[in-house]
Amino acid sequence: MKKEIDMKKSKLMMMTAAVAAAVMTLGACGASKGGSSNSASSDSVITAFGSEPENALIPAMTNESGGFRAVDLLFSGLVGFDTKGNAKNEVAKSIKANDDNTKYDIEISGDWKFTDGTKVTAESFTKAWSYAAVAANSMLNNSWFSNIKGYDELQADGTASDAQLSGLTVTDDTHFSVELKNSSSTFPIQVGYQAFMPLPESFYKDPKAFGQKPVGNGAYKFKSWEHNQSINLVKNDDYKGNFPGKAKEIDFKIYTDMDTAYADIQAGNLDVMESVPTSATTTFESDSSVQAYNKPGSVIQTLTIPTDMDHFRMDDEGRLRRAAISRAINREQIVKKVLGGTGTPAVDYVTPAMPGYSEDLKGNEVLKYDANEAKKLWEEANKISDWGNTKLTLSYNADGGHKDIFDAYANSIKNALGIDAEATPVATFQQLRQEINNRSLKSIFRAGWMPDYPSPENYLQPLYSSAAADGNGSNDGDYKNPEFDALLVKANAAASVEDANKVYQEAEEMLLKDLPSIPIYYANSKGVAAQGVKGFTIGWNSMPDYRALTK
Repeated sequence: MKKEIDMKKSKLMMMTAAVAAAVMTLGACGASKGGSSNSASSDSVITAFGSEPENALIPAMTNESGGFRAVDLLFSGLVGFDTKGNAKNEVAKSIKANDDNTKYDIEISGDWKFTDGTKVTAESFTKAWSYAAVAANSMLNNSWFSNIKGYDELQADGTASDAQLSGLTVTDDTHFSVELKNSSSTFPIQVGYQAFMPLPESFYKDPKAFGQKPVGNGAYKFKSWEHNQSINLVKNDDYKGNFPGKAKEIDFKIYTDMDTAYADIQAGNLDVMESVPTSATTTFESDSSVQAYNKPGSVIQTLTIPTDMDHFRMDDEGRLRRAAISRAINREQIVKKVLGGTGTPAVDYVTPAMPGYSEDLKGNEVLKYDANEAKKLWEEANKISDWGNTKLTLSYNADGGHKDIFDAYANSIKNALGIDAEATPVATFQQLRQEINNRSLKSIFRAGWMPDYPSPENYLQPLYSSAAADGNGSNDGDYKNPEFDALLVKANAAASVEDANKVYQEAEEMLLKDLPSIPIYYANSKGVAAQGVKGFTIGWNSMPDYRALTK
């Protein structure tokens, strides 16, 4: 086991070097205008597993996989990532930082167009970023812009929807600059995330209509969206970037049952899916009717406990109960018996596939199963406020194949603590997310995170920073700790990736004390494709490389 971890660390060091090199070279390379990679073509129509997006297909409104699958293909930003997480310029020709990484001068290529024929200009970025940053516009990815100067002013009530971030300055159609409030060595990587995608002028005329029929500049363009059934995209022949699509069409078929989707893969009625149902975790790699993929990935599965939940607030009682729940879950047994070895028990808040991962964080024993210690912690909490006969509920979406593992969580907690614990399904992922977002779900709930760019920052800032709480981001438990926030700022100003990662580890050690969420396991990147599908692989973000698929 030690040897395997050491090998992963070596791989991560290579990834760190690759990311750092990408940051350093972004100013030197220009967006591709064609070449051999763009010559690939196919008449294939690829059918892929999908889920109904929680919201309209607007980049700054999308922070879950149902919408991400489509948005990632419909839009291209300043940079993009290959399957290994290496950044390459897309619309950007150069991204140049000043000495302390607080200002970036950006030049974009002048020959990109949206699929409605209008040009992609500097304002296509600055206006889109500003719109997302205005709190009144209620974009879920609002907090991604919190480090740009002028963000705070745009959070005030009554701010006009078209107000602009003061830290963004447009020089001409192909040049603009970004002034940050705090240093950020990862900014040239962050802008590859979908929240930073450009938008055409047509968006502002009717954002609601645009979200149902989006106009992008990516490798694919929108064809149709039949809610709860399918999202269809067709190849964009005018795409100018480094990551062209091979199939002429990609149709996302929306499923509410993983077993049904897997059966369709076996029968050749579905081409690809980036997961497998619990019922197939021990057999899919030997199933001759599918192509199997099962390799270490970057997704972490956690249990979020809202900070306003009775008995679990950020006080002495709450911290004791959070630690007790964590120590009551037998991760090793659950990963082995329920997941069939397709995951790894978590020891931190990032994953082994990320630079900055550590198995030696101070306080990580709280993530190790110990029924006696769990019971002791629970009884200490009872001395502060008695739990009584309250039922502990753990909520999950029924359409994601999570029943068996959540039943296992509940049983492990029940057996260790001697309390009534129950796994409670919510019908669909969309409904679960809606209840989480409107803060009506008063229970422990399923959470998972798929990184947007390869850095520990992407696991920590969006999920646990104060700026991302209260519906302004993905901090769904509304955890707020100024000391934690200060460590994120310190890491952003670090002189090197290695120095930054050390500070991120300090921040993780703070999370291990507070446990705003409980890390459970790292999910392997696993999925299946039908026989006859070519180019099947799963990338650094645990999603299939849809652009490479043919059949």
